[in-house]
Amino acid sequence: MFQTSTYSGNKEKDYHLLIRQLHALSEDEHEHIAILANASALLNQFLDQINWVGFYLWKEQDNELVLGPFQGLPACIRIGYGKGVCGTAVKERATQCVANVHDFPGHIACDSASKSEIVIPIMKDGNIYGVLDIDSPIKNRFDHDDQIYLEKFVDALQTHLSSH
Repeated sequence: MFQTSTYSGNKEKDYHLLIRQLHALSEDEHEHIAILANASALLNQFLDQINWVGFYLWKEQDNELVLGPFQGLPACIRIGYGKGVCGTAVKERATQCVANVHDFPGHIACDSASKSEIVIPIMKDGNIYGVLDIDSPIKNRFDHDDQIYLEKFVDALQTHLSSH
């Protein structure tokens, strides 16, 4: 059974604990939606100053992302290739760390409270699987360390999605 952890306040140490928790929750599980649901809940309880965290899954046949498991207010259901921060992350196959979403050309405002955002592409077998999307109601919420460790979180997540 999972219990809420008390994090130390040391960002590196806490992110390592978060990744260990992801592995513990996901080992021997083959249902991707269950893994992603737990991953979004885990991130929601770990990260402070966020208002939305979840996944969009890539639908190749429709050339768009579709809403997956998340924590937060209802969100946009479909995001086109190259559209907004999420679609740009897919197009560029690169993390998008946006200090002020209002400065991002074509930003899609699913929640008007969002001020900053980080989106990390998820790969499976060399192809886009989807993205991890995290929004914050404050500007400049995500720093370089957050990006590095959230990318490591996605790397760990990819091992569970690729192994099944």
